[in-house]
Amino acid sequence: MLVYLSLSLRCWNLEVAKIILDTKKYLREKKRMEITNVSEYETIAKEKLPKMVYDYYASGAEDQWTLKENRNAFSKILFRPRILIDVSKIDMTTTVLGFKISMPIMIAPTAMQKMAHPDGEYATARAASAAGTIMTLSSWATSSVEEVASTGPGIRFFQLYVYKDRNVVAQLVKRAERAGFKAIALTVDTPRLGRREADIKNRFTLPPFLTLKNFEGLNLGKMDKTDDSGLASYVAGQIDRTLSWKDVKWLQTITSLPILVKGVLTAEDARLAVESGAAGIIVSNHGARQLDYVPATIMALEEVVKAAQGRVPVFLDGGVRRGTDVFKALALGASGIFIGRPVVFSLAAEGEAGVRKVLRMLHDEFELTMALSGCRTLKEITRNHIVADWDQPRVVPRL
Repeated sequence: MLVYLSLSLRCWNLEVAKIILDTKKYLREKKRMEITNVSEYETIAKEKLPKMVYDYYASGAEDQWTLKENRNAFSKILFRPRILIDVSKIDMTTTVLGFKISMPIMIAPTAMQKMAHPDGEYATARAASAAGTIMTLSSWATSSVEEVASTGPGIRFFQLYVYKDRNVVAQLVKRAERAGFKAIALTVDTPRLGRREADIKNRFTLPPFLTLKNFEGLNLGKMDKTDDSGLASYVAGQIDRTLSWKDVKWLQTITSLPILVKGVLTAEDARLAVESGAAGIIVSNHGARQLDYVPATIMALEEVVKAAQGRVPVFLDGGVRRGTDVFKALALGASGIFIGRPVVFSLAAEGEAGVRKVLRMLHDEFELTMALSGCRTLKEITRNHIVADWDQPRVVPRL
């Protein structure tokens, strides 16, 4: 009897110990999964994704100086908050090309999202729609314009690369129009692909179970495995290096959709974009994946805004990870911002729920920044709310 009781007690103790260990493990996992800011998703994505896929999303060109600078440059801008202002009501709504959205935070085009999660662009589209904001679909998506449109209502833009075969371009634009997309974001900084050394080391190529869905059946060749980056080889064979400002005007002859020129970093090109009939400008360095040692986009923004002279809206793409970053961009004259990597990293970590959470966190952080800066509407955010490293010594304005 005593032996039986002793064995039973020992088994009971083992069960209790197992429950305690499982509980501790659960609590550790729960704590690890309690994401409190956007950047934390990258760590989880790195753990979950194959190295080739993570490196494709995360890396930049050559020395990756611009990649680091896209983030670091935001720290060169400080706030000048105003106090004793009634901020009990904050309105973050805005309009982009005539479409009302819940906040000036939108989703940039990022390619091949099904490498991050099986739902890919479907999940991103649903998350953007739920948040009341705009999703931009990449030409190189792993879901077609028609498939993304089938996810339900939403305001969507289509990012366009210009192929050598202009019939393919015209066909793609028409399909986007028919699918209900509201604008074309024309990428203008990629006559050739930047030297992305991580992709070269990994011999990057699209996994065999995925395709660039917008080009299925068009006999444009595949992104095959090569001794280099498969994507670089694909771009070299397909993308038109002769693209010029006259093509922006040509695009306006084949579509009635407004055209955003994506990839502008200088005042000279901002003026040419306006003269060419662009409906808007996206200040972008392609996520620091093209030409290294170009300025961070937040550093280039004000120059472009001043050159546009209010004739078209100017948007920022690149480096945004906090609501404070959004405020700084708007204070420098941006009409809104786009996020890219936070979307694919959160998608990899938690699917649609992750993308929704990223949009919610940025929304809430931006709202808090507005309140603490004394701004109740986007129009109240001004250049006087920030001071930047490059500013002249400030003369205190008289009240």
